[in-house]
Amino acid sequence: MSDKVLVIDDEPRVQQLVRTVLEAVGYEVVASISGDAGVEAVALEQPHLVLLDIRLPGGPDGYEVCERIREFSDVGIIMLTAKARHEDILRGFDAGADDYLTKPFNAKELVARVRAVLKRTRRPEERGEAVQQCGEWEINFARHTASVRGRPVKLTPTEYALLRQLATNMNCVMTHQDLLTKIWGPEYRDDVDYLRAYIRYLRRKLEEDPSDPKHILTAQGVGYMLSCPDQT
Repeated sequence: MSDKVLVIDDEPRVQQLVRTVLEAVGYEVVASISGDAGVEAVALEQPHLVLLDIRLPGGPDGYEVCERIREFSDVGIIMLTAKARHEDILRGFDAGADDYLTKPFNAKELVARVRAVLKRTRRPEERGEAVQQCGEWEINFARHTASVRGRPVKLTPTEYALLRQLATNMNCVMTHQDLLTKIWGPEYRDDVDYLRAYIRYLRRKLEEDPSDPKHILTAQGVGYMLSCPDQT
């Protein structure tokens, strides 16, 4: 079965472009023109990926829609925006998005972004140890979950992918470029702001004091490390 992509956008031209391009390379495409209908479509259609416009008429905007989707689904979400201001991008990540695409976009960029997000949000079988401990943290590779002192922590697919990459290289510094390439793909290897944003999100959710992290440590100018001395 082909992967299903839901487009939430009120512009017929955008919907038609996405449908034409993605169906040509084998994806199934469904569409909604409003935020409320889009949230309902995620629940009913169970798409593998959502393309979500930030500006939606007559109801919740894309940020609110993204937050509502994240209440019940970890589907991959790419925000569509006519502007690529840094604060807009970070606001989208804060809402739970996995990537963004600036309008107007071309066919090659659309396909590349869709494939990259689908690749990192898909859940392949994990190898090696099923559970990794790091102090009071527990990362369950089989279930794709994390907990702190037994309390489940809700992570987006990208947040989990980053934590997993750090956990499987525990006590080793991973460079910015290596993490960006493994999580987002080689075309993102220089987008260090992406990485900094997601490290910040993980610290907020996992560290007791995000401003003074004990486990997710910065190697200044080099990269990041999940430090767990008891696992050396």
